Amino acid sequence: MQDLIERLERLGRPRILLVGDFILDRYVYGDVERINPEAPVPVLKTVRSQAAVGGAGNVAAAAPAMGAQVACVGVIGNDAAGRELSRLLREAGARITGLARLDGRATSVKTRYVGLAQHRHQQQMLRVDEESPEPLDERAQAKLRSAVRDELAQADIVVLEDYNKGVLSDALTPQLIADAGAAGKGVLVDPAIVADYRRYRGATLLKPNRYEAALASGLHISDDASLAAAAQRLLEIADAQAVVISLDQEGMYLHPRGRPGRRIPHRRPRAVYDVTGAGDETLAVMAVAIASGWDYEQAIELANLAGGLEVEKFGFVPIRREELAAELRHLVGLRGSKLLSRQELAQELTRRRQRGETVVFTNGCFDLLHMGHVRYLRQARELGNCLVVAINSDDSVRRLKGPGRPVIGQEERGEMLGALECVDYVTIFDEDTPIPLLELLRPDILVKGGTTPQIVGQELVEDYGGKVRRLGVVEGSSTTQIINRVLNNSGGH
Repeated sequence: MQDLIERLERLGRPRILLVGDFILDRYVYGDVERINPEAPVPVLKTVRSQAAVGGAGNVAAAAPAMGAQVACVGVIGNDAAGRELSRLLREAGARITGLARLDGRATSVKTRYVGLAQHRHQQQMLRVDEESPEPLDERAQAKLRSAVRDELAQADIVVLEDYNKGVLSDALTPQLIADAGAAGKGVLVDPAIVADYRRYRGATLLKPNRYEAALASGLHISDDASLAAAAQRLLEIADAQAVVISLDQEGMYLHPRGRPGRRIPHRRPRAVYDVTGAGDETLAVMAVAIASGWDYEQAIELANLAGGLEVEKFGFVPIRREELAAELRHLVGLRGSKLLSRQELAQELTRRRQRGETVVFTNGCFDLLHMGHVRYLRQARELGNCLVVAINSDDSVRRLKGPGRPVIGQEERGEMLGALECVDYVTIFDEDTPIPLLELLRPDILVKGGTTPQIVGQELVEDYGGKVRRLGVVEGSSTTQIINRVLNNSGGH
């Protein structure tokens, strides 16, 4: 693991040539508070909507977040959706000069309708697709092949992202792989849900998921033996150098040509919130790592971590290199990944709000964590999508509580709070009040315990439209009682 951290710190800025089906994802969020009296279906009252990249666009957004440079080759419609998708790709850091606008062909759009139970719990209810999936005509195929050839000299690796929307056809795909091979470039393929992988012949690496591998190999996958048999058959069909089969929460299965296969599991279990784009995230990370000279196993280790972080988020959210580094440090015990500086935290909360999440904030000394605190924090977390706990620094506690406090230092207090599943982020503030932190973070909900006589920052939060919640008194000894008992038992030390 330490070796992975050091490699990540030295990861360069490889150039990725990305070819595939670029899709515009739209999300329509609304409250569901009643059933349609005309039919037994929920009524969605629209609250807001947003657009995001989808399909190959997920890789185009994920790779720059890892520090890579991406050149996109594909087609979009000469329509409003195509213009919106182009803007989003540019904002993600991708280069789109290779995207051809075609008259008479609609940009692929997926619209997801998401219900908000109790105004916060997000659940996808329906997806509506608008697309033109027929194969490109010969003129459009020739234009794409020319664009790929123009980019090959500058590319470190080629990624084919096939959603079976007509771009990576049986005719064009082998030509692109042959062109990449002639230029000495490796080709990573995320295959479509198709039964015949002969279009991918000559690829360096195939990365299907379990269902796709079973369909293309014609074998039922249930154990390591069937995994090996399916992977071997895919290697033969596609004449590939390696097959990596995604196994969801079980990690990935790597089978290189001429060598035995092996499972590469996740480092730790994840709470799966939404699998949208997880495969694209892992493909992007693998491409960046392999293009930087990593071997397959090292690349899969990193991709597993990225995929695990991505499924904990709603919708597709690119994982930044800094997030992976923090996760790796957390796994080896160098630093709790939930303990952030206020500037790091502000950036995280901005991304959370862009996804429509509700930010809950509470603060305190939390000197000697006890069950009363835990119950209180669980109640606070239930009010939104993420909970921020701000703790007073050691100097701040001494000014407020006296020279004998705190009993536990700020780093240990932060680490213990971060170990709680209900706590998403921890930050330390040195001021006597959290008001400067509230001004920066602007949480949606400020929470304080029922015994707190005055809620510091209440007026500020209410001024910008946030809400203030006072939770009832929770069971358990008070912090003061526990500290006095500890000090008495230890002779006052």
